[in-house]
Amino acid sequence: MLSRAGEKPSVDILGRLSFQLYSARNFPPLEAQLAALAGLGFANVEPYGGQLAELGVLKAALRRHGLRAPSMHVSLHNLMTRRVRTVASLRDLGVGIAIIPFALPAERPEDLEDWRAFGRGLSRLAAALAGDGLRLAWHNHDFEFSRLANGACPLDLMLGDSPGLMWEADIGWICRAGEDPVFWLERYRERVIAVHIKDVAPPGEKLDEDGWTEVGAGIIDWGRVLPAVKATGADLLVLEHDNPKDFEAFARRSRAAVAAW
Repeated sequence: MLSRAGEKPSVDILGRLSFQLYSARNFPPLEAQLAALAGLGFANVEPYGGQLAELGVLKAALRRHGLRAPSMHVSLHNLMTRRVRTVASLRDLGVGIAIIPFALPAERPEDLEDWRAFGRGLSRLAAALAGDGLRLAWHNHDFEFSRLANGACPLDLMLGDSPGLMWEADIGWICRAGEDPVFWLERYRERVIAVHIKDVAPPGEKLDEDGWTEVGAGIIDWGRVLPAVKATGADLLVLEHDNPKDFEAFARRSRAAVAAW
């Protein structure tokens, strides 16, 4: 479990810590990225969908650096149209959780019934993937919290009509949406399978990094959020920064902040 304030950090929290490789996409090559992360003490990483195009390279590099990929971001398009090939690739990497990271504006439902239908479709996909030995989760941004005309929240419609779908809760994007992460983590604590540990810079700061910052250096009250994270069934805590100037510095400082929890 996560350590309480004032206690020494448990091995468990660092053992569950992962790193979203999208955060390092602007700093190739992959070999150097994984070497740096392994050197910092990471045991897990979360690859993203574009890396499936070089599956053999990714798999070999992970093995060389002693890293695991228990989860991976995969596009809904690939899961729907190339499911057999995508599942085979994920299982070859040792991935157990397939996470849909985003829906383009043109792909997003527009009204209540469309969102419910979308959720039911995800539920059917989750059931199919369960038969393949994979769990399916949705990773949020901010649009899932934009209320519809009748006040309904898309995230509720998605998860409410998709009992097999799990959730990778992105704390940074929940805050960017103007929502309380504690409320949402408590509301769906049984559905949270992973958490993106992401911090938001103070207003007007880090604009060259899209307003994100190292964990613990931003405006999120982690002392308040962490008990709610702890109460979920999250298997993974995934560090992410959408646009760091220095991914290794972000990884080092954020891992140190988490270790102090």
